[in-house]
Amino acid sequence: MAFLKNIRTLSPDEINEWFLSKGEKKYRAKQVWEWIWKKHALSIDDMTNLSHELREEMKKEFSLPAISMYTSQHSHDGTIKAGFKTSDGNIMEGVLIPAEGRQTACVSCQVGCSLNCKFCATGYLGRIRNLSFDEIYDQVVFLNELALQTSGKKLSNVVYMGMGEPMLNYRNVMKSIERVTAEDGLGMSPRRITVSTSGVSKMIKQLGDDGVKFNLAVSLHAAFDEKRSRIMPINDKNNIASLVEALNYFYEKTQNEITFEYILFKDFNDSLKDADQLIKLYRKIPVKLINVIEYNPIENAHFEKPELNVIHRFMDYLAAHKVNTRLRLSRGKDIDAACGQLANKAAKAENV
Repeated sequence: MAFLKNIRTLSPDEINEWFLSKGEKKYRAKQVWEWIWKKHALSIDDMTNLSHELREEMKKEFSLPAISMYTSQHSHDGTIKAGFKTSDGNIMEGVLIPAEGRQTACVSCQVGCSLNCKFCATGYLGRIRNLSFDEIYDQVVFLNELALQTSGKKLSNVVYMGMGEPMLNYRNVMKSIERVTAEDGLGMSPRRITVSTSGVSKMIKQLGDDGVKFNLAVSLHAAFDEKRSRIMPINDKNNIASLVEALNYFYEKTQNEITFEYILFKDFNDSLKDADQLIKLYRKIPVKLINVIEYNPIENAHFEKPELNVIHRFMDYLAAHKVNTRLRLSRGKDIDAACGQLANKAAKAENV
């Protein structure tokens, strides 16, 4: 069987060249480009303003391996978790998070994850494969359609905080953002996009060299190397000192917003000593905000959420030291859609 090239990997010039080689008019290439990126065709057969004969000719050389949305779960708080299936049968999840004045899509960049963070359900899956840029783009499109269906409003924000580590799928993440922000794509502002990383220092510097326009979030969760390495093995090769250097380099090059994500774990990182160390780190980097996140229980892990008074003591201590901080309450916990909970449970239950 002949290899079929994914048509979405072609440039406009390459598509145009193919049509001209078939004796077709130049405008056909523009029609196909619009079907792919503006109208979100899920197959070549969807391109209904092309003749049946032309579509059949295209299918001899090209594929269009779009993902499909096979399930959705609705939380009592309005959060929707979507299960997506790739053309080769792999499963990942994305989340639509509605809030006052915004509709946020949380998308995945890998099937599973290789980093093995001890508090994250995705890490226990292992990494199956990277997602291609168009598979990431498809998630944004599907979640945008869900937002329109449920609220009548388009997506306002996209966060790369789903399954996987974006810096370990760098090229596809960057290409997907290019398509999401392109005028002939979804046309979103890059300032409305945040990429979250567990801290791959080398690639954070690469973001700076590439002059990206989007915002960066760092999953920190501990401000001591010894503690961070216990819950995030990536810290062994990307310690806090290297993160400080990389983040300062990133900010110097881009002036883009940096936030810290800090999950509170009972009797692990919730003391005032931990808060003091976090304050010291905060002052070494131009961090705009620290999001303090309540822990969401998962199978395989034995962490607990601190008592409410401990959370407030931690938050008040940061505020008293003029740290810009916010308590981020979890959304979608009842459907395993909250921070750290994505694990394809629906797929396992249905044996998809």
